[in-house]
Amino acid sequence: MVGGRGRLQTLALAGGAAEVPLVAGDVVEFTPGTIHRAVNDEDLQVVVVMENGGLPEAGDAVLTLPAEHLRDPEAYAPATSLAGPDGSPSPERARARRDLAVEGFLELRRHAEGGDSAALAAFHAAAVSLVRPRVADWRERWRAGALAAAKRTGGRLAALELGEADHLRAAGTYRLSRQAEPVLGTCGFLSPYLPECVPSPVPVGVVGEDTPAPARRR
Repeated sequence: MVGGRGRLQTLALAGGAAEVPLVAGDVVEFTPGTIHRAVNDEDLQVVVVMENGGLPEAGDAVLTLPAEHLRDPEAYAPATSLAGPDGSPSPERARARRDLAVEGFLELRRHAEGGDSAALAAFHAAAVSLVRPRVADWRERWRAGALAAAKRTGGRLAALELGEADHLRAAGTYRLSRQAEPVLGTCGFLSPYLPECVPSPVPVGVVGEDTPAPARRR
């Protein structure tokens, strides 16, 4: 959900290069492979809902750095690190990382606007190579978050179909607390809400794998 005014510059193999105006109340959805850059024209504020347990903040959103930083994790990690001289997240490092990513983005955009899709395809290939070693960790995050939630929904539907009401008797109300201080993330300064509630159990009689405990996620 968007507040204020801004522009969204996007790149995708299927859709080429495009610029989308943003006004208060707009909702924008991205599918994997869409590269975007948000431009703040007037008090732009964005509420982000991340599916799959916040995988972008867990590292699956690869920044559009120039090609020399995308060769391997050893080249990518120092260019994207937010750690300052004292080891803490640094706004100066975040701005330097942003500027480097904008440099690479504009180069990809120039290629796309000229009808050359090879540079973007090469970036996608480099991105897959960079994140592939982390898939096992992300699979566990997905299993404990999005997949577990989907299984709970399936269990409740099955219970309703059988006329059971155990899951209704386990109902509760939960409050999401905002963090006291913003944190630095992929999209800049973030004020994430971390769901901490314990979901009701899958009703008895539902066939399937055991549902993992929920993960804290953005």
